Amino acid sequence: MPSRIPEVVRKAAFALTVSTALLATACTGGSASTAEDDASEETTLTFWHAWSAPAEVRAVKDLVAGFEKAHPNIRVNVVGNMTDDKINQALRAGGSKAPDVVSSFTTNSVGTFCSSGALVDLNPFFQKSGIDPRKTFPKAMNEYTQFEGDRCAVPLLGDAYGLYYNKTAFEKAGITAPPKTWSEFETVAKKLTITQGDTYEQLGFMPNYHGWETTTEHYLGQFSPTYFDQDGRSTIATDPAVEAGFTQQKKLVDALGGYRKLEKYRAGLGDEWGPKHPFHTGQVAMQLDGEWRLGMALDAKPGFEIGVAPLPVPDDQADQYGKGYITGTIAGIAATSTKRNAAWELVKYMTTDTDAVVNFSNAIHNVPSTLAALKSPKLTYDPRFKTFLEIAANPHSTTAPATVNGGVYLATIQQFGYDYESGKVKDLKAGLRRTAAQIDTDIAQAKQP
Repeated sequence: MPSRIPEVVRKAAFALTVSTALLATACTGGSASTAEDDASEETTLTFWHAWSAPAEVRAVKDLVAGFEKAHPNIRVNVVGNMTDDKINQALRAGGSKAPDVVSSFTTNSVGTFCSSGALVDLNPFFQKSGIDPRKTFPKAMNEYTQFEGDRCAVPLLGDAYGLYYNKTAFEKAGITAPPKTWSEFETVAKKLTITQGDTYEQLGFMPNYHGWETTTEHYLGQFSPTYFDQDGRSTIATDPAVEAGFTQQKKLVDALGGYRKLEKYRAGLGDEWGPKHPFHTGQVAMQLDGEWRLGMALDAKPGFEIGVAPLPVPDDQADQYGKGYITGTIAGIAATSTKRNAAWELVKYMTTDTDAVVNFSNAIHNVPSTLAALKSPKLTYDPRFKTFLEIAANPHSTTAPATVNGGVYLATIQQFGYDYESGKVKDLKAGLRRTAAQIDTDIAQAKQP
């Protein structure tokens, strides 16, 4: 079970906006991928990562130890618990104590890392090594590690979102299988909802956008939105998938009691990261969540059997059932590093060596980030975890595209979601047009020198 908090825009977007904006205006020395160091010579690299839990820190050290065994001429100084703010500052400043290789939990920052030149373009290194990223990484992971042709990052394990459900509650309600389409999902959620006066004894599903992982991008991922056109302009107001996603969520909110009743119930529920999470306690029968929830739920020792399945898909996309929203950890080489060839050897090992990726996945309990590792017989996991492996490998799975100003557009969409579900905004089409205009304005401003 990872102790790290996955990328959740509703919790981190504004802090990320500040740090990435600073990075975007910084002088980083350029992202040209020229490298003059000899990776066969004795050298020492510095690697910064964000993991902090003892078991995770040990796993990172074991990963690096495997690299040092394969490359005895390269030593690696490992520094953990490094936030994006600290990484951004170091990438701007450079110097002898700055990292050569960094990893971040925030895929939203890839566009800023690439466009600012903070991390070098890895395409030449992949070509030199004869590695095709399109054949190495799952489609969504391959997409979220590049921006406008600049592949300044590489996936280092991932997160996949699916559906957790209370099998005991399903059986009591006479439901024999998890829903596959959104219309089926609405029917099941209503059937699992048991009201108690003006509240709930059991809620089938918490649909509100404040409901932990029920963010706009996680919902919309099942509808496969485009987000931007070829000219980089927002398609939020013109893409039918976006309107369908907001319409379906609002329909769920209304069907399960309405926004205010649901919010009142949510206010009395347990913390997302604690043992009293409402799915653990049986107060909510279904939960949209990532692969880490399985371990957390099992540790809480719930009084029911846990089921895991992919999230439903739109009724007109039933043939794509099995897809999900994908994000994860990224790694890259600092543009300020003078040891780029040696740094590439470390990055290549951590992210493309099948056994290294598998062993790290087994230790961290995140989804492997290569197609080969996803199929490795050396993976050890609860059988239910296989659902997330399949979601990660599914070519229809989606992610949020990188932009020059990071996750700002996702925060803008999320805010619109809050306003629409609560009734503050009543005209969906007009609201989406205003949201698209704001996104375009923000991106245009971010591109200004």
